[in-house]
Amino acid sequence: MITVETLAELRAHIAQARSEGKRIGFVPTMGNLHNGHMTLIDEAAEQCDFVVASIFVNPLQFNDKDDLKRYPRTLSADQMHLKDHDCDLLFFPDVDEVYPNGQAQQTLVGVPEVSQGLCGGSRPGHFDGVSTVVSKLFNMVQPDAAFFGEKDFQQLAVIRRMVADLCMPIEIIGVPTCREPDGLAMSSRNGYLSAEERVQAVHLSKALITLKEQIRAGSSDFPMLIEEAKAYLNEHGLTPDYVEICRVDTLKQASTDDKELVILGAVFLGSARLIDNFTLTLS
Repeated sequence: MITVETLAELRAHIAQARSEGKRIGFVPTMGNLHNGHMTLIDEAAEQCDFVVASIFVNPLQFNDKDDLKRYPRTLSADQMHLKDHDCDLLFFPDVDEVYPNGQAQQTLVGVPEVSQGLCGGSRPGHFDGVSTVVSKLFNMVQPDAAFFGEKDFQQLAVIRRMVADLCMPIEIIGVPTCREPDGLAMSSRNGYLSAEERVQAVHLSKALITLKEQIRAGSSDFPMLIEEAKAYLNEHGLTPDYVEICRVDTLKQASTDDKELVILGAVFLGSARLIDNFTLTLS
């Protein structure tokens, strides 16, 4: 696997792959890689001929500067994981390479509607930072396909809308959430949890699964179901940020007439903020 740090180096390798007629797959990450990331790399390798991963801890998407400072940087371990999973090239730029004119002067990309509420409501400016850096990375790498985990469901919706609205010739492929044996969604932020908190954390997925099964069984009082889920989380030591039942396509609050739903939740536990979701199709 090749590791490059500059746009010039990246484009030289991309040009070579293009000249050989290779389909380019791209997996953007912030590093601290786990098996969920590796599933994205494996899917990219399955569908593409040349796999590019990026590691860039994007300051524009952190509204909490302390959170940015403590985000884990594990480059050597990440490189080993990527080598073991058929990644061809790692792009590892520094902040000045991505934002050469400084962050304050950076043109921002904003995606309306789907970036509102949920994590967008709890983390002001977060999705402007995400869509801006992903649009820059897409222009740098110019992939045929890009792979994102469905755990970050709102992020995936934002990227899909951005690509469609800006007519980017990139196929966006969502990959199902990878879970620990007890059901907890894999996340870099799980590393923030103490042993006791790790045991508690599984109650997020349990609450959302219960909510999903209640709806499948015919329960239609969505506000009541949401309050029950929040109460369950509180009882088990998790502080809800939000629990919502939304339409899959717009992420607006769902009505009982909607058939394609996504149940989303975010909680605070110790120093970690955890998210999860489950989709549901009603007949």
